[in-house]
Amino acid sequence: MKTKTPRPFPSTELQLKNFGQRLREARLRRGISTILFCERMDASRDTLNRLEKGDASISIGRYLRALRILGMDKDFDLVAANDVTGQRLQDAKLLIRTPRGQKKKQAHNEKDANLKSSPD
Repeated sequence: MKTKTPRPFPSTELQLKNFGQRLREARLRRGISTILFCERMDASRDTLNRLEKGDASISIGRYLRALRILGMDKDFDLVAANDVTGQRLQDAKLLIRTPRGQKKKQAHNEKDANLKSSPD
């Protein structure tokens, strides 16, 4: 039974459409026919057509295979290589410091509270 792929966000649909168009243009610049490209991808012409239209139901593996055939697979390595937002979040956590001795005071206060509450 086929599972239905959820519809992506409109901005994602536009990105995929543009990506598919760029793949098509790269194929045409290289003079690779649809038949030859399909043979190299081990895919049907329908799949290639959907890929070049940016269909979200096409697996990322198919897109990577197309990039490989076009000699552009190294470009994929650049995706999310520089996580600026994640690095900023990590740096912000490093900037939050507890004053010296605060941990010791908390531990000492917890011991005092335990001693006071324990019946001897």
